[in-house]
Amino acid sequence: MNTKFRPLHDRIVVKRLEQDQKTAGGIIIPDTAKEKPIQGEVIAVGKGAINDEGKLRPMEVKAGDRVLFAKYAGTEVKLDGQELLIMRESDVMGIVE
Repeated sequence: MNTKFRPLHDRIVVKRLEQDQKTAGGIIIPDTAKEKPIQGEVIAVGKGAINDEGKLRPMEVKAGDRVLFAKYAGTEVKLDGQELLIMRESDVMGIVE
């Protein structure tokens, strides 16, 4: 991503990863029937959240991580012609290793 965009606090920017165009049986899925992927690549991360004691809690995810997130998580934005999601780190269910 060429844009210099840094999310604030505990927010992350995620690019959705495309799913397969076919089913296991070889049937091609049309665009209108596809569900949005719930897996993505982290593009940018904020510095972290401030806890109750006023201390910075660093982020667990980092740029380049592949993550799973909730189906309707985040806010869709368009930056440099790319459709991206901005969400809180708490919307991420896990890191795919």
